Amino acid sequence: MNFQGGRRRGEDGIAVVINFLLSNARLVLGVGGAAMLGIATLAVKRLIERAGRAAEEEKVEQKMSESWEELSLVSSSPTLIKRGLEGVVMQHVAKATGSKKADLCGRSQTSSDEPKAEPKSHGVHSCVPTLQDRLLQFYHTRAALSPSEVHRAQSRALDICTEIQGFLHSRLSDMPLGEMSLGGSLLDDLQVVAADHACLLVPLQLEASLWRLIPGEETLLTHPLHWMVRRVNLEYFPRGRSYWDRYLVGGYLSAEAVVNMLSKAVMETMNWPSISSTLDCLVRPVLGGPDLRLEIGCTKESGLSEQTLFISVLPLLREGDVVLTGQPELTAPWMNAWHLSLYPLETRRLAQLDAADDGCRRLTLKLLKAVCRLNPALRPLDSAPLANLVLHLSEREGNWSERSLHLRFRQCVAELIGHLEQETLHSYFKPTVNLLSGLTDDQVDQMGFMLYCATSEPEILLI
Repeated sequence: MNFQGGRRRGEDGIAVVINFLLSNARLVLGVGGAAMLGIATLAVKRLIERAGRAAEEEKVEQKMSESWEELSLVSSSPTLIKRGLEGVVMQHVAKATGSKKADLCGRSQTSSDEPKAEPKSHGVHSCVPTLQDRLLQFYHTRAALSPSEVHRAQSRALDICTEIQGFLHSRLSDMPLGEMSLGGSLLDDLQVVAADHACLLVPLQLEASLWRLIPGEETLLTHPLHWMVRRVNLEYFPRGRSYWDRYLVGGYLSAEAVVNMLSKAVMETMNWPSISSTLDCLVRPVLGGPDLRLEIGCTKESGLSEQTLFISVLPLLREGDVVLTGQPELTAPWMNAWHLSLYPLETRRLAQLDAADDGCRRLTLKLLKAVCRLNPALRPLDSAPLANLVLHLSEREGNWSERSLHLRFRQCVAELIGHLEQETLHSYFKPTVNLLSGLTDDQVDQMGFMLYCATSEPEILLI
């Protein structure tokens, strides 16, 4: 303080001298000379001020350089993980988050030293939630759907299902179709965050003596999830005996041809404005993509603000436990291939395991799905890898009680990091299928970076 005050008085004295010189210089040197002298004296004044502040500026610059160094380390590219620098990143993340905890503990300790403030310290400890508390709070406030929301979405989807089935039976009465139904996570209580998508299953009825389902491993495609449907017994039952012979391509039932037929018969032919008026909602097909999708929203007249619902129309073939869907977007570029859906097997297995020990596997899966959906870096992970992650972990871990939810959640994060490092996550029912094969290197880096940060502070995934 004495140094700063003396420096201030010194600056005032210099200012008096400079003002005196400038006021009398005009009389001796004229206007031009006074201007030059003013510039020179101003430069001298700035040099003196800069010399007095050098020590303080050096300290400020040192602090700023340290801050920028830390910031550059924390916000660096996710590819640092693959270069072996994840320890440095985690050190800075832990330092940033640990300082808040230390401050909180310091306040608690200070208050405990004072006899009158002792009850206050207990209040501070009780207000800090555990990871278990945060997970349950995150589930109930952000992940779980309300029963009314689920019921409203299911009712909308069932109304659309009834309309489409009635239309196909009246216009294409000779088409052998089974009873249409809803499917997917909305029906299985596995949908999170918002009730915004559902599946409408359109089962095709094939004659068992005329068609044979060929596993993907036995075809030229050699892909376990890309099956073929071959027309057989042509020498006894020539082409034309089956309704579906008209969609044959090279001796196989073409999934793409069936999807194109349904697109013209349903998406482009049905009177959607009339249906919208009947159902008191706005229904319109989503055209231009390889899949069959409908968008359902609220009309302006209703004044409601419901979540937009998307319904995917899936042609389906079922034989025992084998379920094949016509999804050209998953089987491209092979137009004859049908996608083997493992979703029914995975969902059934999770339900069986939870029913046997009253476990929280499905709850863990829903938490993981919500975290990935709400986090842009983790969004490329869909439900299939996460469900298989929980199934694989169930083979090694026996305790899936709700009290161990935080432990299983941490374990899932650690397991997922290992799979991302190897870029491999094998399917539970089809071990030759790698569920991470569709991810790019950049996506793997982004997800790995986020999950590495979550190993020490898993709460960052619940923000």
